Amino acid sequence: MIGIARAAAEAGLPVTISFTTETDGRLPDGTSLAAAGDAVDAATGGSPMYYGINCAHPAHFAAALPGGATGARIRSVRANASRKSHTELDESPDLDTGDPVQLARDYLGLRAQHPQITIVGGCCGTDARHIRAIAGSVLATRAGGRAGPVLLSGCRPARIRSG
Repeated sequence: MIGIARAAAEAGLPVTISFTTETDGRLPDGTSLAAAGDAVDAATGGSPMYYGINCAHPAHFAAALPGGATGARIRSVRANASRKSHTELDESPDLDTGDPVQLARDYLGLRAQHPQITIVGGCCGTDARHIRAIAGSVLATRAGGRAGPVLLSGCRPARIRSG
């Protein structure tokens, strides 16, 4: 991550860094989200435009979202639809698509606690049902005047292992 941020800064390009967490809200190497963001910022003079979280269900990382300066820079979440761990998903013959309504509720909870998250969407396992549910909940929140604009973002479909 640090190398990507440095290379982008040297080239004069804007960059965002997105972290993947395990079910405990930590990066695969055990680093907390706060420590990961702080390390990138310290090594690059804070060059990333913002940070994101992807490829994990909100139930895995919501409690681990940091406060402070690093937390304020987490603006993007593209969550997995499934609550399964990465290992469980990798070993599964079928992609678990989770519950679209619950995923939308989880996004509402995230945005209530972290209004700086303005880019939301789906990653592995999400489909049109999930995006409709997320969009519906986000639009309902906006209509109530409690949240600012939001961009919906997607991810390429996951590959399903065969046999």
